Amino acid sequence: MLLVRNLLYWLLVLVTTPIFFILLLLAAPLPRRKRHVIGQSWAQLLTWALWHIVGLRYRVIGAENITAEPGVICAKHQSGWETLSLQQIFPAQIFVAKQELLWIPFFGWGLALMNPITINRSDRSNANRRMQQQGLNRKKHGFWISVFPEGTRVRPGLRGKYKLGAARMARQLDMPLLPVAHNAGEFWPRNAFLKHPGEITVVIGPAIRPQDYAGPEAMTRAAEEWIEARQREIGGVGPFAHPDERKARHAHSRAA
Repeated sequence: MLLVRNLLYWLLVLVTTPIFFILLLLAAPLPRRKRHVIGQSWAQLLTWALWHIVGLRYRVIGAENITAEPGVICAKHQSGWETLSLQQIFPAQIFVAKQELLWIPFFGWGLALMNPITINRSDRSNANRRMQQQGLNRKKHGFWISVFPEGTRVRPGLRGKYKLGAARMARQLDMPLLPVAHNAGEFWPRNAFLKHPGEITVVIGPAIRPQDYAGPEAMTRAAEEWIEARQREIGGVGPFAHPDERKARHAHSRAA
């Protein structure tokens, strides 16, 4: 049954991706916010399919921390789930993405029409300047900005190196930074064909505001400490949980 559900999900992905790309292409002359709705609708459709077809649900803790003004979303990166579902949990947003992603047929071409902030990792000397310029443009259009501070997907229970890009952008653009923890990788492993049913927990922390910290290093450290503490609290529940987190959760359950 799990295989059948996943086959139906992937069929939906294969059918809808070129359709939404064509719609985005036709909408290219429209203002950024108007054409953004099309790409956002595709992500929300796939999130709906994961919930209702695969049985991969989610719950959100801390939604009251989402600020009225656009901010920088500083999220854990474990799977492809968060690239879809953050677009349903938060207001209209764009992602900071590697330029190479834009070369992927249909998906990358559509992403290019979704106003991302693109990074050329081979040109690090100009990366920060380009991020600031593009970020200011996106802020003017009312977009939130999503950043994965570890830079790549990290397996559940592990921690990557948190880079300063999200905090630097928040300071340069005077935007609040919202830390986000989740355990999606316990149900959707990296590069896995099968997504497993269950309930993902997403935790949104209080805004980290630039004026309250000495610099991007302090902001990044605060976000990292908050995110990793929440990861330990919500981890250990899915079929691909880290063994140590699963043992910790079982021990806590027995003690309770």
